[in-house]
Amino acid sequence: MYAFKKWRTRRFTPFGQAILIGLIVSAIVGLDTKQTMAYQAFTLLLSIVVIEMLSSLFFRIRFSVTRILPRFGSAGDQLQYRIMVHNQTGKAQHGLWLVENFEDSCPSFEEYRATSEPDETRRNRVDRAFGYYRWLWLISRKRPATAKAMPLPPLQALGQTEVTLEITPAHRGVMRLTGVTLARPGPFGLYNACKTVCLPQSVLILPRRYELPPVSLCGSRRYQSGGVAMASSVGDSEEFVSLRDYRPGDALRKIHWKSWAKVGKPVVKEYQDEFFLRHALVLDTFQNVAYSEALEQAVSIAASFASQIQTQASLLDLMFVGTEAYCFTSGRGLAGSDKILEILAGVIACQDKRFDYLTPVVVSRAVQLSSCICIFLSWDEDRRKLVEHLRGLNIPTMVVVISDNEGAAVDDDPGPMRDKPHRFHLFKPGDIQQELMKL
Repeated sequence: MYAFKKWRTRRFTPFGQAILIGLIVSAIVGLDTKQTMAYQAFTLLLSIVVIEMLSSLFFRIRFSVTRILPRFGSAGDQLQYRIMVHNQTGKAQHGLWLVENFEDSCPSFEEYRATSEPDETRRNRVDRAFGYYRWLWLISRKRPATAKAMPLPPLQALGQTEVTLEITPAHRGVMRLTGVTLARPGPFGLYNACKTVCLPQSVLILPRRYELPPVSLCGSRRYQSGGVAMASSVGDSEEFVSLRDYRPGDALRKIHWKSWAKVGKPVVKEYQDEFFLRHALVLDTFQNVAYSEALEQAVSIAASFASQIQTQASLLDLMFVGTEAYCFTSGRGLAGSDKILEILAGVIACQDKRFDYLTPVVVSRAVQLSSCICIFLSWDEDRRKLVEHLRGLNIPTMVVVISDNEGAAVDDDPGPMRDKPHRFHLFKPGDIQQELMKL
């Protein structure tokens, strides 16, 4: 059913689909040729459709396409890029439409069996038995973007034209495009003749980001092993302080050769470690299903914070668990916020581990942290213990809990954040932007 629908919408124009419906209706009504004359309408409509489909066989255009994609896009925002189409035939072409082809969005059989549609239990028995609505929901989840057909200006013989396409990425992650199709309606404007050129390319779609008010991340500077230069070099290095005489055991790389030449004895550079701000962004990815709206919103909130935090004068650690525990650091020349957004674009749910798998990753870096933002999918005992531990180390902590409307209710007791109620926030997926503006 889905394959037929996809073929019908690609091949038939809106007027052609109306003719197709009339063809089916006249075939049903005109079964008894003695009682009705509808069979004559069926014959006429069938002849028109057959002529249209046969005429498509004479669509002989040859063309090449160059697609110029940006490096990134953002989920929910329009993505504009250029496409250049070169007519490789000696005949001018008119009335062409350009259609982008995306990677197949059909789920595998294993995905279909393992994933249920939200609120599927509310559907009637017939819909649950056939599972067609689950199929459509999975396809909508895997469909990378929506794009409309773009009319092309007339293509001169051996000529070239350039158009700007606009597509709207639906989800974060890698959006893969497989090729471009040129379509031209037949003589009656009912059926499209199509020619496709293979042109595989991809673009990374970053998570949706929300507007945030200025958020003050309180906290004092902490000692960082390696000092300022640790973010822009390999290995440990420190802030330069002064020069001193050489001592046995000093590394040769610390010798200041110009001073040695002036004073006639070895002189080395002396460094000291520096204290500066280091923030943590803890993202909760632990859930029982592969996809949930709460996780998508949590990733978007994390991306919003990562975009706002100024990493020129501080470090930002992103901690989460996917197939394993990860900790990525940006700031002070190590990496920009764009790198964190790239990482967040590929975050997946962790279904086979418990939240306490992430706790040691956070605790091991706690002594270096100036502040911490925790984005949780629930508010249970394990998560409260982590926050309590951070508070015990006098680390200013902000807690954001995403309450999934489709799941169990989340306890709104702040627990260890009881003395800081303005730092504890309980959000629902549909009201994220409004709630974030209250931070």
